[in-house]
Amino acid sequence: MFRTILSIVSIVLLAISTAYADTGAVTSAAAQYKDGDVVLDGYISHNKATQGKSPAVIIVHDWMGSGDFTKEQSRRIAELGYVAFAADIYGKGVRPKNADEAGKLAGKYKGDRKLVRERMKAALDYVRTLEYVDTGRIAVIGYCFGGMVALELARDGADIVGVVSIHGGLDTPDAKSSNIKAKVLVLRGADDPSVPKEDVETLQKELRASGVDWYMTAYGNAVHAFTNPKAGTDNSKGAAYNEKADKRSWVALKEFFKEIFSK
Repeated sequence: MFRTILSIVSIVLLAISTAYADTGAVTSAAAQYKDGDVVLDGYISHNKATQGKSPAVIIVHDWMGSGDFTKEQSRRIAELGYVAFAADIYGKGVRPKNADEAGKLAGKYKGDRKLVRERMKAALDYVRTLEYVDTGRIAVIGYCFGGMVALELARDGADIVGVVSIHGGLDTPDAKSSNIKAKVLVLRGADDPSVPKEDVETLQKELRASGVDWYMTAYGNAVHAFTNPKAGTDNSKGAAYNEKADKRSWVALKEFFKEIFSK
């Protein structure tokens, strides 16, 4: 309760940025929120054509931090009629300059899953305060590093209806799948070297044992980061864009939203 009150107070004290971007029916804006004393940079996309309260999707960035990719995904999801919120795990102004920095920063959070879950709870608290959000229909999706983050929130027992890991890490050192209330979708590259076979099998065992409603799709000839055009196209590097997998995963994501958000 104390944390919730703190989050609400922080939200009231921090103003939404006036830097808006309009694309058709979708309005996007930067928004600051807090996890305790840590200021975080969020990004909201809202479809002006929708009436009343809408389902919301929280989007979690890859190891490079929230940027153009997550903002674009936010706008695409808003075009479907949902409220989309790109969360920030690292903090205001904290963005890696290269892969080495990203690895160290992401490693900090991978090694402190409690901190990961706290950051995600702050994002969830923020989204629940938005007057145009149906708080009973909130989902979380994450890309790469963000896929791990999304699963950690679900494993913590968050009151959300769905969670999606897209070419994300599947391991966890301490959270329990038995706490999961959400439906779970895992979209992964069949040849992703970043996700060991043991992690895939362990997650499946956890979900089966817990009775979670889940399914997993592996895309052939796809490795890590298959949805990101900036990842290049050379699978031998371990991370590469795959147009077929990207398109197929987007279709799967839309169908999942229809299922979990239906009343």
